[in-house]
Amino acid sequence: MKTVLWQGEQIAPSKIVCVGRNYVEHIHELNNEVPEEMVLFCKPNSAICNDLIAHRGEAIHYELELCLLFDGERFCAVGVGFDLTKRAQQSRLKQQGLPWERAKAFDGSAVFSEFVSVDAIDDTLMFALEVDGQARQRGNIELMISAPEKILTEIQSFMTLQAGDIVMTGTPKGVGALVAGSRYLACLYQHHTLLCELDLTAQ
Repeated sequence: MKTVLWQGEQIAPSKIVCVGRNYVEHIHELNNEVPEEMVLFCKPNSAICNDLIAHRGEAIHYELELCLLFDGERFCAVGVGFDLTKRAQQSRLKQQGLPWERAKAFDGSAVFSEFVSVDAIDDTLMFALEVDGQARQRGNIELMISAPEKILTEIQSFMTLQAGDIVMTGTPKGVGALVAGSRYLACLYQHHTLLCELDLTAQ
């Protein structure tokens, strides 16, 4: 089983539940429609990876997201993560009305920072991405269509979350193709204090 780091310990999530189309500007960025109900899909444990691979049969796109770790019937820890996407394949699947898993749930499609325990998931959480020193993405809970508590309620209405499962809460505008050799620095703050970061060079 693939693992993530939580407060210095290795945790093996049984699954990753992802929220799609949770930021209005990103929806417009990809020429999608604002959904009438929450868009959810899953990645398997095998999706977890430590590297950013820029090409897997086709160009891979990055989407930085606030990630929440579930334990004790609540979200107890936070981190940042990349929902990596085969965008061209996803577009073909959407045009045919087919599921996205081939474009979203492939091995190596989820890369996470360390998770940090927090007392509260609140609006002071903010994350940002720089690519080669240039600002690319910036997001927070206030910009989300569905906030974390609503996301948790919706998931648990039809699916059981196990201790250690991860929820990826959607990406803001500014997504793009990974470029081999470029540096991707993702940071997560709460009350303007740095909680964690993810600093990787794409391969």
